[in-house]
Amino acid sequence: MVFFVVFVLFSVLILRLGEIQIVFGDDFKRELQRTEDITVSNPVPRGKMFDRNGKVIVDNTPLNAITYTKYQNTNQKEMLDTAEKLAKIITVDTTKVRDRDKEDYWILKNPDKAKALITEKEWKLYDDKQWEYKQIYALQIKRIPTAEIAAYKNDDLKTIAILKQFNSGYALTPQIVKNKDVTSEEFAIVSENLENLPGVDTTTDWDRMYAFGNTLKSILGDVTTSEAGIPKEQLEKYLVRDYSRNDRVGKSYLELKYEDVLHGQKAKVKNVTDKTGKILSTEVISEGKRGKDLVLSIDMDLQQQVEKIIEEEMWKAKQKPGTALLDRAFVVLMNPNTGEVLSLAGRQITKEDGKTEMRDFAGGNITTSYNVGSTVKGATILTGYKTGAISPGDYLFDEPLVFKNTKPKKSWKNFNSINDLRALQVSSNVYMWKTVIAMGGGRYVPNGPLLINAEKTFSTLRQSFAQFGLGTRTGIDLPNEMSGFPGSNAQSSLALDLAIGQYDTYTPIQLAQYVSTIANGGNRMQPHVVKEIREPVMDSNELGPIIQEIQPKVLNHLDLKDEWINRVKEGFRMVMQVGDGTGVSKFKGAAYNPAGKTGTAQAFYDGPVKSQKNTDVMNLSLVAFAPFDKPEVAMAVVVPWAYQGSTGPSINMEIGKRVMDAYFDLKKSRPLDEGTADSTQQAENADTTQNSQQTGQ
Repeated sequence: MVFFVVFVLFSVLILRLGEIQIVFGDDFKRELQRTEDITVSNPVPRGKMFDRNGKVIVDNTPLNAITYTKYQNTNQKEMLDTAEKLAKIITVDTTKVRDRDKEDYWILKNPDKAKALITEKEWKLYDDKQWEYKQIYALQIKRIPTAEIAAYKNDDLKTIAILKQFNSGYALTPQIVKNKDVTSEEFAIVSENLENLPGVDTTTDWDRMYAFGNTLKSILGDVTTSEAGIPKEQLEKYLVRDYSRNDRVGKSYLELKYEDVLHGQKAKVKNVTDKTGKILSTEVISEGKRGKDLVLSIDMDLQQQVEKIIEEEMWKAKQKPGTALLDRAFVVLMNPNTGEVLSLAGRQITKEDGKTEMRDFAGGNITTSYNVGSTVKGATILTGYKTGAISPGDYLFDEPLVFKNTKPKKSWKNFNSINDLRALQVSSNVYMWKTVIAMGGGRYVPNGPLLINAEKTFSTLRQSFAQFGLGTRTGIDLPNEMSGFPGSNAQSSLALDLAIGQYDTYTPIQLAQYVSTIANGGNRMQPHVVKEIREPVMDSNELGPIIQEIQPKVLNHLDLKDEWINRVKEGFRMVMQVGDGTGVSKFKGAAYNPAGKTGTAQAFYDGPVKSQKNTDVMNLSLVAFAPFDKPEVAMAVVVPWAYQGSTGPSINMEIGKRVMDAYFDLKKSRPLDEGTADSTQQAENADTTQNSQQTGQ
């Protein structure tokens, strides 16, 4: 009987094996040989940035990198096994491992113990679908023995850190495990053991390199890290454009503004895997292409010289009394005919941990605004011409103005009878005030009330100033530009302050646009720091073909007579070159034939020293252009909170003169812009187009 039973059982077994081999053999064979084609996208380096002369400003530094790609059928146990193997051959930063990471690791490492932490009653609630698994998991986390978590040493922490990186990625997306300080030995060992490390790969990554250090850094912007990836608030926008969640993207200024240009075309690789997820073969579908390059209008040689001048003059001024609150200064150099920004410099003195240092603050040229004083008087005179309040050549008597129940208002000295040119030359406040009174339909009567239509006067001045770029965004190709702050009260006396630059606030870039508009004869040019977009090339020392050249753009043309603008330009020339002009002490005799306007504004401190808020301070400014007869460069200098008291260092003049000298000295040593003539012609063509459009409208 025993023999018979054994015989029957073996017969059944043989029949079953035969059925499997004969009937289902091919099916099982196909299943064992089943493969899956999975396409993954690998990031490529971003585009570079060059200055106008072809010097590299921002580049990419290659980095050895170790990545991990999670496939669709990869489970947590397999990931843990790979992480443990990888932890034995590379070092990783464990400082970012949190307690929650350790707890997740404990549950994954000890499934039976984790299951035992939940009572039968609690499991029944889960089985009956009264509880969700997250409730079970939360209880497990809460009940993990503290001592076991505290006992984790370096090897465990390394595994946890690596596993955390594995889980931060998304399916079919390579995730950076380590790209900083990957040693040659680590790279080689991992490369040799890829067969035993499913999902792990070695590749070349990149990091941003700034060739000029912190020079212009606040304008160039920053890129997110591979750990941070795409900011949450922008995630949806990028995902629909074939980005991965852990892609690095521009997060500020030029890197952000030109993200679409700088972000390259990803390389696509097809991986053939078996059913366990092991890669059997790899095929490159497309090589990918790094991002396009930006050529900036900035001249980095000039930029560095300007920043050095600002620093030296600030430290020199800080040695004088009354300058405790001086902590920043700005300079903008711009081609008035094209809007190309040649230099965008800003420096700020900061104090951290008892250490004082000078840092880049170029971004302050577009993100901060100040009372700028008399530099705006050119716009006031031109507004006076347009409204009929004054005519070119009109004489007015410069005398202290005494209104009812107010203190006398006067210029820095009494100039008696002066005309408009003389008023600009010596910076007469009274001439501007009498112009505004006439503009507002009033007439000055000593000891009488100031009777003008304040609301209409404010509206007229602000609308006119905006045509020059004052109090409105300039349109520069950078994010976060501010428009300044208009004063909130429309009192008659404050309209007088507005006319001399002591009420509304303006940014340095607005001053540069304003003086450029006067210099070029009435075209408000849109400033831009990107000159060209070019195709990337393999040779890092060459520029590729031009894809797009940024053309000069006229935002508006002043509705003023040419002779009016030319008269104000002559007044600006007198400021710097004739008699007792307020800029003569520094600029008279300059070979480049400058013109400009100085400015001093009584203001209130609004800086980082909270205990000094609303302290009376003096803001200094300067606008200029040169040469007078054929302007090729326009300049704005702003030094907020330069000193306290009635007198102090003329740091605006010191900076302005040295910067203009530097520009023309550099031009002698090499052509600063060989395309100046072409750029000027482009601006004229743009102006013709603008005028034709206006006529058509």
